[in-house]
Amino acid sequence: MRAAARARRTPSAGRALAALLALVALVAAAGSAAAAPIRVGSKRDTESVILGELCAALLRASGVEAVYRRDLSGGTQVLWRALQEGEIDLYPEYTGTLSRDLLKDERLTTAAALRQRLAPLGLGLGEPLGFDNSYGLGLRDDRARELGAARISDLKRHPDLRLGFSHEFLDRPEGFSGLRRRYDLPQGPPAGIEHELAYRAVAEGKVDVIDVYTTDAEIDYYHLRVLEDDLGYFPDYEALVLHRASLPEPALAALRRLEGRVSREAMMRLNRRAKLDKEPEDQVAASFLREELGVASAGAAPADRPGDIARRTAEHLTLVAVSLFLAVLVALPLGVLAARRPRFGQGALGVLGVIQTIPSLALLVFLLPLLGIGATPAIVALFLYSLLPIVRGTATGLSEIPPALRESAEALGLSPWAQLRRVELPLAARSILSGIKTAAVINVGTATLGALIGAGGYGQPILVGIRRDDIETILEGAVPAAALAILVQGLFELLERAVVPRGLRQAAGAPSSLR
Repeated sequence: MRAAARARRTPSAGRALAALLALVALVAAAGSAAAAPIRVGSKRDTESVILGELCAALLRASGVEAVYRRDLSGGTQVLWRALQEGEIDLYPEYTGTLSRDLLKDERLTTAAALRQRLAPLGLGLGEPLGFDNSYGLGLRDDRARELGAARISDLKRHPDLRLGFSHEFLDRPEGFSGLRRRYDLPQGPPAGIEHELAYRAVAEGKVDVIDVYTTDAEIDYYHLRVLEDDLGYFPDYEALVLHRASLPEPALAALRRLEGRVSREAMMRLNRRAKLDKEPEDQVAASFLREELGVASAGAAPADRPGDIARRTAEHLTLVAVSLFLAVLVALPLGVLAARRPRFGQGALGVLGVIQTIPSLALLVFLLPLLGIGATPAIVALFLYSLLPIVRGTATGLSEIPPALRESAEALGLSPWAQLRRVELPLAARSILSGIKTAAVINVGTATLGALIGAGGYGQPILVGIRRDDIETILEGAVPAAALAILVQGLFELLERAVVPRGLRQAAGAPSSLR
């Protein structure tokens, strides 16, 4: 009977133990969620990067762990999607962008109205930071005086003016298409140009009119006149912090310290220091917080160029190595199948050729909704680009094996698998390695675009240098990437010497008449 009682108690004890383990798991999950860092994002423009630095520094100074994913590409929509899907927790945004571009409701003209609309989406909105950064149209001041242009309406009298607008301004609903209708502008189609390069283009006389942000430091530097929006087309663009509603209270309390403290003049000074004086954005943000908010602990970390290069190299090598390894696993069997079945091979190479023609940036942006931001979509894109050269190299190498050698292998009684492993693949090794080498070198260069979606690598300083118009910073990424490509090619040459028999190498290098 005691045994029976123990047997009856055992399920209860088991359930209690299971409940205890579940409780421990819940507590651990809650602890890990509480300890998870706040992920701050930003767009690629200098102002957004500085505002992101301010948010991240304030969070850290308040004891809240934060990581900063800066310079995310793909425009506003990518940040918006990343926030909704939990890839990031907050980023700086503007009221006009929220109402016109994201929520598509022009009636949402205040932060309170926007906050009410965002709540069902699981998002929250802080109070304005203290400045408005609207769109405007600018042209050189001397050219404006010559044309007598002070308002956007005045452009109607000059149909020959050349327009050069940023790609985002061309695509936004409150951008050029609506502006042209409102003002009935007669000029021809505008040229699409990166915002950071548009100022140089207008200063050199390559275009006449560009879109500007009214807090851009380049307006004064290049002596531009911002035309009056006399028909009131552009909405207000008050800067504020857009965040997930689940953001913990300590983080919200830290971010509130920034509300109403950044004036338009202060933002222009910060932009000037970063863009024109080439001062790193984290240092610009740290000095502002010390001087305006008394946040002494928000100082920027000292520059560590060797450490930065090592970190970027590790990130870049990870992107290249993982994508290449996966591609080899998939492409080698495909190449063997393509050699065995020519009709399948033609179709497979055709599909892979189409993939190869997709622009890298377009493929990355396409993968973002599926895989989020970070290294994963970059690895997938590099994997797809690696398939064609490896499949083609494998199929070509196997197809060029003389029939007599295949017949000899069959005469020896080797199984098909043994023929492939011991005869065909060694004979095709040179062509296979050539395809893998081509894929690896291409990946080293293409991986620089991974920085656009937060994957890091050598592309990060290249993007920063383009934004700052700083050749030295661009070279910090371009030179190591080029050196790595040369190193990879050299390593594959050594690998070929080690793997491919000397006779095959000499036969491949001999004139065709001597083979």
